[in-house]
Amino acid sequence: MNSKGSFIGLLFASVLGGAVSLGGYKILYPEKMYTTYSTENPVRFSNYEYDTSKVTVPAGLNFISAADMVRPAVVHIRTFYEAKEKIQNPHGQNQMDPFFRDFFGDQFQNPQGPSEASGSGVILTPDGYIVTNNHVVDKADKIEVVLENKHKYTAKILGVDPTTDLALLKIEEANLPFVRFGQSDNLRVGEWVLAVGNPFNLNSTVTAGIVSAKARNINILSRADNKYAIESFIQTDAAVNPGNSGGALVNLKGELIGINTAIASNTGSYTGYSFAVPATLVKKIIDDLIKYGEVQRGLLGVSIQDVSSELADQKGIKDFHGVYVAGVSENSSAKDAGIKEGDIILKINEAVVNSSSELQEQVARYRPGDKLKVTYLRDGKESVATATLKNKLGNVEIVKVGESEIYQSLGATFEELNKAEKAKLNISNGVKVKKVAKGKLENAGVKEGFIITHVDKNPVGKPAELAEQLKSKKGGILIEGIYPDGLKGYYGIGL
Repeated sequence: MNSKGSFIGLLFASVLGGAVSLGGYKILYPEKMYTTYSTENPVRFSNYEYDTSKVTVPAGLNFISAADMVRPAVVHIRTFYEAKEKIQNPHGQNQMDPFFRDFFGDQFQNPQGPSEASGSGVILTPDGYIVTNNHVVDKADKIEVVLENKHKYTAKILGVDPTTDLALLKIEEANLPFVRFGQSDNLRVGEWVLAVGNPFNLNSTVTAGIVSAKARNINILSRADNKYAIESFIQTDAAVNPGNSGGALVNLKGELIGINTAIASNTGSYTGYSFAVPATLVKKIIDDLIKYGEVQRGLLGVSIQDVSSELADQKGIKDFHGVYVAGVSENSSAKDAGIKEGDIILKINEAVVNSSSELQEQVARYRPGDKLKVTYLRDGKESVATATLKNKLGNVEIVKVGESEIYQSLGATFEELNKAEKAKLNISNGVKVKKVAKGKLENAGVKEGFIITHVDKNPVGKPAELAEQLKSKKGGILIEGIYPDGLKGYYGIGL
């Protein structure tokens, strides 16, 4: 046989032998022919496909439902500003601590020309009420709201509250998606939350994190000469960035538990922590703006301090619980209730308070005229007082629309005269200037204690009457009055 024939014979024999071997193995071990792993060693390689239909993600780690519920109700807010001769920043960011920045972003490359910026908002009702941050819409000449489905609307501002950095907008539409309020009081540190907004104009962005702390005061609002500022933020590590301002912070049920407002950053972008106004406070502020057009702040009338180790040593405090009363204002709710300097407030109604921010948040939920049960410690003995909250003017009246702006513009607080003061000065009417801060009265030279008797020759007898007269006036006005020592005064101010 030649060599070519021998090679072909050997090749045929090899193929036949291999086929016989494989066939025999299949007959002898049929169940193991295609098995790559056993039940005792369940190894799967990444390039192998396998059935995942029965894989269940633990409920606490699945954010899909909450994200699907919330995204359609979080809107993109675009604000437009006309050319102005001199403007540093339409949101007053220059007044805030550069480390604790709001995250609206330094987006004003040409501050003297037309400009625009953006933020986020949350639809609260099917008929178009939207909550956002005050700094998102402050001083805007036009506000545009863009839904997730790209429909655009022009929005109007119904009210703002700089003390909490919240604003209420309205668009004209029906059957809109909206987010329901949750109970931010029930949040626990370590709980999963989602932040939904439009960072860097990336619409409908969802990020996840946990609640890192509650009732956090970062001193971002009070630095802008806002003595009534309330900072009791929910702190999270959900990533937020410029454009997230006014967006939603929600729990895994898709309920609104906060409005994202600020970040802690030395770069202007997210570096680990974000802060949100708690939903319980948001709901109260928005309810006020819808019902009254003005936020109704009930004031207890105390200056307070956290109980630190230094304060405890100084004052001989044995227990670190509660909030220390450093002072009580005259004619205040606290004064009337018998609360004194040196008392330690333990509870507001049934809510335990262990920091100034917690106490401020609890009181801010109520309106003038509401009664609070205040539990406090004095000389080691626990007592309970009932305090009827008053407004900034020292009475229990509901503040009318525009009054707060007037008082803020004047930079003063006022109170009614009692009969003895009127008799002493031989006057029948007047409103006392209780305190003077930065504003038009200070600029005009008005001192604390001055009693305003007339505005443009018209008599005033109550703070509300003063505000009502000033609301209807523009330009220069004449204020007449008298000081407690009998010295008369005349001041001209411009509105």
